[in-house]
Amino acid sequence: MVNAVLGPTLAAEFGLSAGGLGLLTSVYFLAFAFFQVPLGLLLDRYGPRRVNATLLLVAAAGGLAFAAAETASAAIAARALIGIGVSGCLMAAFTAYVLWYPPERLPFINGVTFSAGAIGAMVATVPLELLLRVLPWRQSFLLIVGATLAVSLVLWLWVPEGTARTKGTTLAESMRGFAGLLRDAVFVRLAVCLGASQLAAVSLQTLWIAPWLRDVAGYSPAQVARGLLVINVALIAGYLGFARAAEALARRKRDVFWLLAGGLGVSNLCLAVVVFTPPAAAMPLWFAFVGANSAVVLGYAVLSGRFPRAMAGRVNTGLNVFGFVGMFTGQWLFGVILDLWPQTPAGYAPEAYPWAIGLLWSVQLAGLLWLLSGRALFASKPSALERA
Repeated sequence: MVNAVLGPTLAAEFGLSAGGLGLLTSVYFLAFAFFQVPLGLLLDRYGPRRVNATLLLVAAAGGLAFAAAETASAAIAARALIGIGVSGCLMAAFTAYVLWYPPERLPFINGVTFSAGAIGAMVATVPLELLLRVLPWRQSFLLIVGATLAVSLVLWLWVPEGTARTKGTTLAESMRGFAGLLRDAVFVRLAVCLGASQLAAVSLQTLWIAPWLRDVAGYSPAQVARGLLVINVALIAGYLGFARAAEALARRKRDVFWLLAGGLGVSNLCLAVVVFTPPAAAMPLWFAFVGANSAVVLGYAVLSGRFPRAMAGRVNTGLNVFGFVGMFTGQWLFGVILDLWPQTPAGYAPEAYPWAIGLLWSVQLAGLLWLLSGRALFASKPSALERA
């Protein structure tokens, strides 16, 4: 989230266009997605504690490199290294929960974890904007590096071990299990829908809503930071709300498919209405858009009960590949579209935003419609892979 607030500073310091800023920010997601396949194998073979603690050291190294970067290319490389380093955080947690908790508890526990991530995103709004008033951005980034090292130490010293790897499982066997996910119709349909949804929501939330608030709504930097804070409050409320609702459905032995689809449908509708709403009145729509899209948290729980526990890492990281490829694509393309119009003295051309938002909206809608067209698959019996 830091680039949502740092974006203007980074663009000026490194001489970045909108597409360049989108690439600098989104390469984090591309590196994140790239590492998901080996990450799933590592999680299943060595357990979430050791894998996550080690990767956070890589993230800290990337943070140091980013703070020291003097060129755009160096900053992009450092941002990619950060993406690899933090690529295990969410998936290590999800893998641990599958190993430690009964299936009916997973939607709520996953929602709590997503909410913790949203609290981190909140720190990158008003608190970061206030910090930047007294410290340069490079020194501020060193504080994030210190926090990352502290979390790695906590994982090494206090988090219990856990792995469900079958004794004697080889790397080749693990790879075949991962490849089998891509032949499973339920997994692919859900993964594509999640990727399309995150292409829109995360691309906007983590970068492009901030320029929209500045260029279209006319917000000051302090107002932009406060707007981002409100949006992240919506994210926390959505994660916890959907997680609690899913847990209630699980207790009644009912699936969460329509809860997931309904949340994504509301999110898509809100994004469409934003384009036609006066900017001064659009903040409630952004709030609802982000909050409703948090229904994606349910996708991980939907799949967790359909595959063996020993495959938890590969299932979760496989789903993540689609999500983060979507985030990279949406964030970068949004900037490319903004560059089709000449910049204004204040930022990017306001008339460019409806076209960029419209592209993200259309992809999100297509993913949702494809999910709905395969509804019968989710009621079918597990495949041979799922029963393995």
